[in-house]
Order: sequence, then structure tokens, then C-alpha cells
Amino acid sequence: MKLTEILADAAGPLISCEFFPPKTDKGEANLWQCLQELATIRPDYVSVTYGAGGSSQDRTKRIVIRIRHETELTPVAHLTCVGATREDLAALLEEYREAGIANILALRGDPPEGTDRFKMVKGGFAYASDLVRFIREQHGNFSIAVATYPEGHPESPGGVEDDIRFLKLKQDNGACVAITQYFFDNEAFYRFRDRAVAAGVNIPIVPGIVPITNYTQIVSFSAKCGAIIPDWLHTRMQPLVDDAEATKQAGIDIAAEQCADLLAHGAPGLHFITLNKSEATIAVCRRLGIAKESI
Repeated sequence: MKLTEILADAAGPLISCEFFPPKTDKGEANLWQCLQELATIRPDYVSVTYGAGGSSQDRTKRIVIRIRHETELTPVAHLTCVGATREDLAALLEEYREAGIANILALRGDPPEGTDRFKMVKGGFAYASDLVRFIREQHGNFSIAVATYPEGHPESPGGVEDDIRFLKLKQDNGACVAITQYFFDNEAFYRFRDRAVAAGVNIPIVPGIVPITNYTQIVSFSAKCGAIIPDWLHTRMQPLVDDAEATKQAGIDIAAEQCADLLAHGAPGLHFITLNKSEATIAVCRRLGIAKESI
């Protein structure tokens, strides 16, 4: 099912879940267990990332195609500009098309490991907006999602204003939905959304949510991706870092509070960054009453 159809048919808030391609067979077995568990709440779609710097492209492709063929879940494949020419991207898109994959999350992508700056390859793309246009013009059978950054991309010199401008361009080039980087300050999301709408953005902007199960890990991730850790969150979570169960329960509580507020203020759905774990996402959805009945 295409994202455009999912968005048009949605009778309530969208639920989506994001996974990363594991590097080992054991990790992949854990991923499939996680998928089976999350299938019980019937997410509207699931997405699979590329890994750092596009390093897991082959695993991403294999997992996405397996989800399409072996489950009732709707997969979305992440696609980045990292290290890829137009010809490379066209070939991969054709593989996805032949496998029945209908949805792409188009990203510029993070720099490869060991580098601190994205570098466009000859014959490739420098920006996600260019990739969106390429997919729309050359491979128009896909629905295209994009990323956006309500607190500003760490490489954007113009901060949030740049991200709003880029989001509008991605929309104009063919994107049908935007998924945000995760955040913990809902007011930052509301300000961003309102300014984006004022700038002409009319596609749904779905907030990214990460239920905290390991606070030290989230602090590290946030430093790399530019997500802000508010003082109130640090005060609440830091005393629990040596208690895994208490951390997990507090993370569920915080995510449920955040999501309830987002839905009350008109968020069209919730995109859970699962880190290949199911328990917290399932608990939040059930607490909010948005988990769909098991098939």
C-alpha cells in the first residue's frame, strides 16, 4: 500500500515504527522477533534505515523486501545520496519496484563513518530535495516521505529557517509526508509546524518519538544528530542511569506523556524510533489507546 493511500484512508492517528538493519545474524533474528511483536499493534507502516553513511544498504534492501513478501506490514525503504550515482539509485529503485516496494524515505544521508562532512559523489546528488525530484520524475510509481528537523539540522547554518525552506522544497518536488527527527520539547515542534504551515507546507508532519530505554545511549545519539536534551529530562532521567528497569519505565511514562500532548495538539500520527526493541513502543501505544487489535 502506498503512503498516499495510507494517509488518505487514515481514520485515526498514524502509527509507524523505524528499525535499523543489524550487522549480525543474531541481531537480525532479534529484529524479526521485534517485528512480530510490533505487528500486534498493527502499525500503518514500518521503515528500515540505511545505517551510518549508507553502510547497510544491502541488508536494508533484503530486510525491506522480506517484510514485503513475508509479513502483512507495509515497508518503507530509506534511500540516501551517500556514495551513490544517479545510475546506482535508479538500479536500486528498479529492484524495489520489481519487489513490490511502493514507498521510499528519501534522505541526503549522514557522512560515512570516519568523516565529518557529507560529500557528493560525481554523478550523484547533494541534497535530499534533488533525490525527491529524481524519484518523482524518473520513478513516479513511489510514494515519497522525507525527513525534517524541528530543532534545526546540525549542519544548517540558518537553523530552523533553513529546515522549513528545505521542507517546502521537498514538498514541491514530490514528497507526500514528512517525518521529524526525534525531540523531547513539544513546544519546539509546535513552533516549527506553525512556521512551516505559514511558509506553505501542507503535507503531514509526523513527529518522531524515541521512548528512552537507555539514557546514556540517547544522550550520545542526541549529541550527534542535534536533538536537544531539555534540563527537565536530564533531571528526571540521570538519577536512574544505573537502574535499567526504572529507566525503561520512566522512558515509557515520558513518551506517553509527550505523545498524548502531541495528539491533543493535532499531530497526524507518531513515528516511533524503536532501536529494534518493541516493549516500550507497544506500552506507549496501548496506554494511549491507539494500538490496533491484533490480526
